[in-house]
Amino acid sequence: MRLNPEGIPRDQLRYALSQRRFVMTARRIDACLLCRNPRVNESGLCEVCYALLTDEELRLASRWLSGEGP
Repeated sequence: MRLNPEGIPRDQLRYALSQRRFVMTARRIDACLLCRNPRVNESGLCEVCYALLTDEELRLASRWLSGEGP
């Protein structure tokens, strides 16, 4: 998997959230993992994409927000 101008495919988000390098890159360049919009949170997602997460994706993203990481 690699980051591209459109972000990662949605079906690969769970994998990306479990990999420190993807989340850290999204945070470093301030671009959402999915849509590439700016102002990402600690999980590498913008506010809109974070609000649309499934239960499993939310569980993984919440680990980043609480400081636990992948």
